[in-house]
Amino acid sequence: MIGILRHRTLVTLVMGAAALLLSPTAAIAIDTAAKQALVVDFETGSVLYDKNADEPVHPASMTKLMTLYILFEQLKQGKLKMDDTFRVSQTAWARGENEESNMFLPLDSTVRIEDLIRGIAIQSGNDACKVVAEGIAGSEESFAKLMNKKAAELGLAHSHFENSDGLDAPGHMMTARDILTLAERIYADFPEYYHYFGEKEFTYNNIKQGNRNPLLYKDLGVDGLKTGHLEVSGFGLVASAKSGDRRIFLVLHGMTSMQARSDESAKLITWAFQSFQNVKLAKAGDQLEQAPVWYGTADMVPLTVAKDLVVTLPKGTQEEMQAKAVFQGPVQAPIAAGQQLGKLVITSSSGSTEVPLVAAAPVERVGFLGHIFATLKYLVSPQG
Repeated sequence: MIGILRHRTLVTLVMGAAALLLSPTAAIAIDTAAKQALVVDFETGSVLYDKNADEPVHPASMTKLMTLYILFEQLKQGKLKMDDTFRVSQTAWARGENEESNMFLPLDSTVRIEDLIRGIAIQSGNDACKVVAEGIAGSEESFAKLMNKKAAELGLAHSHFENSDGLDAPGHMMTARDILTLAERIYADFPEYYHYFGEKEFTYNNIKQGNRNPLLYKDLGVDGLKTGHLEVSGFGLVASAKSGDRRIFLVLHGMTSMQARSDESAKLITWAFQSFQNVKLAKAGDQLEQAPVWYGTADMVPLTVAKDLVVTLPKGTQEEMQAKAVFQGPVQAPIAAGQQLGKLVITSSSGSTEVPLVAAAPVERVGFLGHIFATLKYLVSPQG
């Protein structure tokens, strides 16, 4: 349990999750050859490394995460089933024939949805993406509109899609931050489908292909997601890795070779796990402080956090943390359980942040006579 200093004052309340968003990057320095990079702790949302993460770039085949997001959503909503099939049109077949990344789908054949998922997630098939786009929306152009609509819904403010596979097209852009957000949403929204990104090989049409994610073959805890490469943007990768109870997501882009992509990604993952730790400061419901109450059936209301309070810190800095409860008191009843009454201000060598303090229990308002007695008590003891 963290020690709490009380500071009773009128404050502007800050809404947010109970995960602690400090800026621990300042404590431990590292660099990468990638032009754009972002590393984030999944549980707390803490940014461990940020290099040009809001710079628009062509995402190349990392585009296919959005194609799969839309397909996963259709499956989850029951609009499609894994055994449903889509037809391979001339345009879809030609997309694969003219590119290195393809599933080798036969012209005019029908393909199961589950095979298309593997063909995109493992084989990075441009032809498979085209089949999905046409199967869901009728055309590539209509599917791109769905992609852009979904991007807006997910808060990907700096993303614009022109196609389903990430081939070079004017205006087709994402940022490293948007790519990472999309990867996190796939993991969180579709846990039942996430495993496809970690499968190391897939055979279709008698052609076996290995997963293009080099990190799956290293002992790093990586279990997804996607690589990308275009001459215009260089080599990129978005991945997720787990070590113990921690999970991180990272994006690297703009590297000059496949080897650099593999080496730089491995370096940042190792750094993120070795240099930082997650510390649980308080459990949801733990009493961290009490606030005095006016006109209530109880004189005090316990204050807590709505969610477990977890922080990502550089290792060895936990003892430097301080926490201060800030609220306006006394608080006038009635008070509902979960009602926000103040904030917890937490500081460390890595920075400071605020999380809401909420009522751990309800407090009813007293009746007429109780109101009179409470007023008299306050007049006698105005410091209350």
